[in-house]
Amino acid sequence: MPEPTLQLVTSDNVEAACAIRLLPHQDAHVESVAESLALAYTLPTKAWPRLVYDRSALVAFVMAFHQVDWPGDPSGVTRSGLWRLNVDAQHQHQGYGRFAVLAVCADLLERGERTCFVTYDAGEHGPENFYLKLGFRPTGEFSGRQVVASLTL
Repeated sequence: MPEPTLQLVTSDNVEAACAIRLLPHQDAHVESVAESLALAYTLPTKAWPRLVYDRSALVAFVMAFHQVDWPGDPSGVTRSGLWRLNVDAQHQHQGYGRFAVLAVCADLLERGERTCFVTYDAGEHGPENFYLKLGFRPTGEFSGRQVVASLTL
């Protein structure tokens, strides 16, 4: 079976990207693709939005962030990591989320980063176990109500 691929968001696939839907209980834990793309549009040097395809099927959306000033950190140190991950409900539990996270990590490594950060809701139906299985560890920090976790690359 061929490995999934990453593709840029274009005028040809943006509507399909915005049609990605999560399972109903996941909606409270991640923003929509449309909201993510709006942020990416306003932060073109910081946001890295990509679509995950399995052959011709669009299965997920992922967005990284690059060198952002971290809220609440007065040191001036920037961070990079995984900003958003939306795996379409009908394509979950097939390895696409893992593929997307590893693709973000590979991009960060190419840019000279040594750590990938992520924030997530730790509540019921949140993605905490997914990130822990991938090796992310909570840093002890919070971003709003979300747990901050990191993965050494």
